[in-house]
Amino acid sequence: MNTLLKPLSLALAISVFAPTLALAENYDRILADDSAIAFTYSQMGVDLQGSFGSFDGSLAFDPQQPEAASATIEVALESISTGLAEADVEAAKPTWFNIESFPVARFESQAVRVLDDGRYEVTGTLSIKGHVEQVVFPASFSATDGVGRFEGDLTIRRGDFSIGEGSWSRFNILANEVTVRFSIAAASN
Repeated sequence: MNTLLKPLSLALAISVFAPTLALAENYDRILADDSAIAFTYSQMGVDLQGSFGSFDGSLAFDPQQPEAASATIEVALESISTGLAEADVEAAKPTWFNIESFPVARFESQAVRVLDDGRYEVTGTLSIKGHVEQVVFPASFSATDGVGRFEGDLTIRRGDFSIGEGSWSRFNILANEVTVRFSIAAASN
């Protein structure tokens, strides 16, 4: 009798939990062509914008268990676009990003805290030009037709990462604060 109950119990458990398991979605594939990373900075009181055209990484996000989420994003710094070709060339130099020695900026999440209705607080480390800083920022998540979208922004201080050395390390011409905005699309498995 015991041998008959075990398979019956297993079948019952599968039938009860299978619909729940089928509904779980894990967003784990970045859709780079539908994503964007941009930045805003101020030079002599004028707000300017730029973007990075190439980035990749990994993520795992289950909306039913957001605290277990993880993400690693690597941005190819050579893909910078400031709107001026001369500024893009200048950004590669050792004074700025030193792209030859530090070709990527890297973000790695450490924790996700639920705020409310699709909003989260993300904590992680940001590494640029050999400098690593902890960052905390708000982000939102929404999903439509199997595609999730993570959006948010964080403000960093370029001085913390030695972006702009020498006479550019002062903030009278180029502000210290840079706002990074992201919109990352991801497919569910």
